[in-house]
Amino acid sequence: MTNRESQISAFLQRIGRGDWRRAPLAGDASARRYERLSSPDGRSLVLMDAPPASGETIRPFVRIANYLRALDFSAPAIIAEDADNGFLLTEDLGDRRFYEVLNQDPKQEKALYSLATDFLVQLHKTGNSVAMPSLAHLGPRVMAEMSSLVIDRYRGGITGQDDPDLQSRFENQFEDILRQTLNDQMVFVHRDFHVQNLMYLPDRDGVAQVGVIDFQDARLGHPAYDLVSLLQDARRDVPAGIEARMINRYLTATDLEASGFRSAYAVIGVQRNLRILGVFARLSQDFGKPQYIDLIPRVWSHVVNGLEHPALAPMADWLLKELPAPTPENLAKLRG
Repeated sequence: MTNRESQISAFLQRIGRGDWRRAPLAGDASARRYERLSSPDGRSLVLMDAPPASGETIRPFVRIANYLRALDFSAPAIIAEDADNGFLLTEDLGDRRFYEVLNQDPKQEKALYSLATDFLVQLHKTGNSVAMPSLAHLGPRVMAEMSSLVIDRYRGGITGQDDPDLQSRFENQFEDILRQTLNDQMVFVHRDFHVQNLMYLPDRDGVAQVGVIDFQDARLGHPAYDLVSLLQDARRDVPAGIEARMINRYLTATDLEASGFRSAYAVIGVQRNLRILGVFARLSQDFGKPQYIDLIPRVWSHVVNGLEHPALAPMADWLLKELPAPTPENLAKLRG
């Protein structure tokens, strides 16, 4: 038994779950691991193993879960925690992720995407009604720097070349576009609000049917950010009609100025998807996770489509010339 396993066993013994059966759950792109614990009488909970030695911590998850639950959203209830050692026991929201439900029954697309959009509407309307955790801001400079990972890791991974001057040019010009496009309105931003992080809870009412997980990296950002995350998904194709309907649904429910919001949506879409290209390249090259490379062509299509918006005209042409397309040969280089 490894030292980490010994620590887990000690934690479970300490909280009275030492005799519960353990089974692995699907993880994510981080060093965190998840297990389902099942009691002898059929109850279940989820164990998060977030090793501090790998730079992980449970503290943001706990703060944000408690915040979302105070707003009556379906974040997992915190059952037990050991922040110093990186262990967290939470409510089990089940296995019915939106992703699997939609794969089994695509006819539910409109209903589930509407439900998720309504969740965002309510979150953005009520988010300040209780004390919000202290969150970093996703401002123009930060967003530009985050996206420049596409130069360093995606382009660099394919060409084998570092280009600090190109990266600086990208960051400065993209920052200017973001400053011109985004307003100062800031809301709670999940950052990974997509169908693999949303659990379908049909026995609950209204937007409480949306169970939310993987929110520990939340920030304050533009209201369009999570809608982009939902509708420009790296992991599944969202029909253009669904994307258009959900944007309209959000705008109708919030009374935001439509033209400015749509421009912000387009620019954030390019910002987010450029960053994802860099993140997926890094996950393959540095962490031995080449499966993310298979998602790059879909992300690339989001970038190409988004760059057609007039707000991005100052950088669209030269950026597409500088970024190698995800050909099979180039993807093979990223797989290493």
